[in-house]
Amino acid sequence: MRILSGIQPTGPSYHVGNYLGAIKQWVEMQETADCLFCIVDLHAITVPQDPKTLAKSTLEKTAELLALGIDPDRCTLFAQSYVKEHTELSWIFSTITPVGELERMTQYKDKAKKQRENANAGLLTYPILMAADILLYKPDVVPVGEDQKQHLELTRAIARKFNARFGKTFAEPAALIPKTGGRIMSLQDPKKKMSKSDPADTQISLFDSPEAIRKKIKIAVTDTGKDIKYSQTKKPGISNLLLLYSLFSGTTISEAETYFKGKGYAVLKKELADVLIETLEPFRVKKHSLISRDVYLREVLLRGAKKARSLAEQTMEEVRAKVGLLS
Repeated sequence: MRILSGIQPTGPSYHVGNYLGAIKQWVEMQETADCLFCIVDLHAITVPQDPKTLAKSTLEKTAELLALGIDPDRCTLFAQSYVKEHTELSWIFSTITPVGELERMTQYKDKAKKQRENANAGLLTYPILMAADILLYKPDVVPVGEDQKQHLELTRAIARKFNARFGKTFAEPAALIPKTGGRIMSLQDPKKKMSKSDPADTQISLFDSPEAIRKKIKIAVTDTGKDIKYSQTKKPGISNLLLLYSLFSGTTISEAETYFKGKGYAVLKKELADVLIETLEPFRVKKHSLISRDVYLREVLLRGAKKARSLAEQTMEEVRAKVGLLS
């Protein structure tokens, strides 16, 4: 089974919700599937970027993925801009995609409102490039969150349009929905999903120091009463902390409830901080050891791009022939 996922190089580091809902599964899938992980630096420039910062962010994201267990010997890890076939296929797809379908994309409407002075064409055609990213490698499944489901549906629609016009070429990839853990809530507003774009005290970064983790858990919102019971409606704050403890300690919610019975919120917070630090500190240490190794990080991405390009070139030979382009 072939799996492809695109990763933005910019923005804050991944948090515990990202890890439990996606990255942990990516690491596990490397052992049994043909995994391609693409750092989508071309997508990133739909928002104004400082060139030096973008290059640095791409290498930093590479270091983070390696620190979290992504293994370039077991998967294909590469930067999107290293494989020119992404933009070539995107252009071909743009000739069969109605503008109306792009204008209906929820993310385009949201981003265009936020970037009124920079509502560039890239924001509009972003989903076409995403479709090219995916279909270029003919994956069986694509891990997606709620915010990307609409884009994957457009990808499937583009595959159908191309096949109908030029003959069967692309299979429609299935969505891979994150397992339990993808709905970790904000530490300060437990009725809202944890988000990288929110203030730092609302989330636990995978690369936070032990001191920062303890501080964030200590000030995390709880609920009235003293009982440590899982109830998202009656005790959303405690339920969120209990879920985190369960997922990082490897116990069930029921076992965690029994363990903390009569122990109080302070004990739950202390022990949750302990298990988070035990799991996350090796990630932080490994990232620190990798972050200054620019040459090695570039070599990893170039080696991955060579593997990705061999697949992309095969697809484009087929596409060019079917469209009628000379080769």
